[in-house]
Amino acid sequence: MTTTGLRAPAPGGPAAPAAPSLRWPALRMTSLFLASRRVPAALAALALLGLVMRAALYWHWNLGSTGSAAQAVPLLIEAGAGAVIAVSTYSPFGEPERATGRWLPWLRLGTAVALTAAALGALAAGAAAAGLAWGTLGLLRNVAGLAGLGLLTAAVTGGLLAWIGPLGYLMVAEIGLTAGWGTPLLWPGRPPANMPGALCAGLVFAAGIAVTTVRGARDSPSE
Repeated sequence: MTTTGLRAPAPGGPAAPAAPSLRWPALRMTSLFLASRRVPAALAALALLGLVMRAALYWHWNLGSTGSAAQAVPLLIEAGAGAVIAVSTYSPFGEPERATGRWLPWLRLGTAVALTAAALGALAAGAAAAGLAWGTLGLLRNVAGLAGLGLLTAAVTGGLLAWIGPLGYLMVAEIGLTAGWGTPLLWPGRPPANMPGALCAGLVFAAGIAVTTVRGARDSPSE
């Protein structure tokens, strides 16, 4: 085999087309980032939680129709959604990924916000016209607060252990609902229109988003 038939392009002639990976570097970086966070699996898990919410409300899995008994199972599902969002902050690449450039904080921010919105959409669709206690506003407040708590936990424990935050809070909240605690820190026990509870959940979510954007999840608890 010889190179006789190969010719270089004439000066001034049309340039060879750029490779797709070079033509769309931002798109490629985004796809790799989402794959490293297992975002497709997270979306599938959130969709499954939406179906569980529908089943729980349709077949009345709650222990009662009013008070804390009516919120126990939905709150468990909402905490599961927060745990999924939190665990998705883990990256197997760890510290080397932080050298990829200025887009990394924006990718963290976009992924966290998009997964939180997906969780709200999935659970709201599952609860639609099914008699969810305190309705969509309560769902919005609870999911946002639990997601923010999970993101804050990821900055301390790492993404793989970030589920500890939402599920640990769930245990405390269930006790508080049963005992009738009135602190705004246990916002699931307050009506959706209650401003202190809503502000508390909103501040937790804002803090989680800010820490995730700037710092990201810790590689491991011993980092």
